[in-house]
Amino acid sequence: MSCTVKASSILKGYLFVFGATAIWSGNFIVARGLSDSIPPVSLAFYRWSVAVIIFTPFAMKNLLQEWPVIKKHLLYLSITSFLGITTFNTLIYFAGHKTTALNLSLIAITFPIFIILFSRVLYKELLTVKKGFGIALVLLGVLFLITKGRLSRLLSISFNIGDVWMLMASIIFAVYSLFLKHKPDNMSISALQLCTFILGLSFLFPFFLWEHTRVHGLFLNGTTIPAILYIGIFASLGAFVLWNKSIVILGPSKAGMVYYTLPLFSGFAGYLFLNESISMVNFYSMILIFTGIIAVNHESTRR
Repeated sequence: MSCTVKASSILKGYLFVFGATAIWSGNFIVARGLSDSIPPVSLAFYRWSVAVIIFTPFAMKNLLQEWPVIKKHLLYLSITSFLGITTFNTLIYFAGHKTTALNLSLIAITFPIFIILFSRVLYKELLTVKKGFGIALVLLGVLFLITKGRLSRLLSISFNIGDVWMLMASIIFAVYSLFLKHKPDNMSISALQLCTFILGLSFLFPFFLWEHTRVHGLFLNGTTIPAILYIGIFASLGAFVLWNKSIVILGPSKAGMVYYTLPLFSGFAGYLFLNESISMVNFYSMILIFTGIIAVNHESTRR
């Protein structure tokens, strides 16, 4: 009986993590699909506005109770918000104007590699030969992707700027993740999330106004509103709930390995909804990136 319950729980955990990954892949489809309908800063601003409105009733109580802690760590929260909320997703939406949904997701899954590299520099964490080999494979896969399989392009710097913006987003997300490791112990996750949502949205507001002085038009319509609600409710909140539940059941290592299927969801959805093609360059890049990530994760799991 206990084995049946355990198997059922594990199955539920995998359903949660696959659900979260599939929802997050939709963020790249929206970034690409709305590239002609709404400018990137506006899309990011409307997304986090929806997230704040939806999340506030659930987290406001904790936010008020923990206000003294928030004031004490306001600088930390401001930097974290600017990196993770203001900058990271906005760069994704900029990248969505220039590159495919598959490329966005392939480059997005490289952020753990940058965490390892930054941890080595900042915290002197051990970098083994196997880890180094895995990192080299991932970086080679990314270079292969952004140069369209012609590494000689690196000499002329004439590759897709959208891929470069997405790479910058991944690096920023890695720094943001390292900041999260230093979350104050007496601050709840819900208060932290709502606080960063509000601060990040506040930092985004001046850029939102600046964009509206340069790009005129009515961006909220029957096409953009459902997409904004999707990324504001599901990609910002729903996926995090599913992800957190999967972590509890499966643990971070197993859940993390499922997250690396993100390009499969994005590539299929991009092919289905955006008529994007999948080339051999994408395929070879995916093999290099996946192999490198598996090598790094296998090393981390053994240690």
